[in-house]
Amino acid sequence: MLFDFEALPARERYKLLVSTIVPRLIAWVVTQDGAGVVNAAPYSFFNAFSDDPAVVAIGCGPRPEGGAKDTLGNIKATGQFVVCLVPGSALEQMNLTAIDFAPGVDELNEAGLHKLASTRVKPPRIAESPVAFECETFQMVPVGHHTIVMGKVLALHVKDEAVLDAEKNYIDTPALDLVGRMHGRGWYTRTNDRVDVPRYTAAEWAALKAAKG
Repeated sequence: MLFDFEALPARERYKLLVSTIVPRLIAWVVTQDGAGVVNAAPYSFFNAFSDDPAVVAIGCGPRPEGGAKDTLGNIKATGQFVVCLVPGSALEQMNLTAIDFAPGVDELNEAGLHKLASTRVKPPRIAESPVAFECETFQMVPVGHHTIVMGKVLALHVKDEAVLDAEKNYIDTPALDLVGRMHGRGWYTRTNDRVDVPRYTAAEWAALKAAKG
């Protein structure tokens, strides 16, 4: 089945994208406004795009009624934000922070979550999150009614229980118990169901083909 994106309205393109690009880790973004009021919101348009410099990016859309969401407004005002990742144990609380509260409402308080001080930026991180990236704005790219916010990672926090070897930077990824966004309005998945598929060198692949005759 061919879907011609040039012939489809934006809403239908969105449905196709989020139903097929799965799972998508959730950026649980914490920001502060100029008065220091904390905002937290989940974004599934998120990924890492560079390691030198280390850059992560989120796609910030507008409010349903139009206008910028608090996340984007706060980042534009301060240039700082924290991307936390969502463990299975905090999935319901993450969902509460997705409520379209009025500006000035602290979503972390509403969801019964706890704050921890960051080390390089002013916005706090979420204590219940096993991973937190402290970021400063690297670049903003307007794309239609979205804004792609690229953040340079200044510091990374990983819960102690998931660090296998701090000197070698080995992380026990399954121990993070992260969840990813799936299709529809409310489907998620856990990321600890995995399959090990070793990479081959060209020589190893040639040897395997030769062995198969």
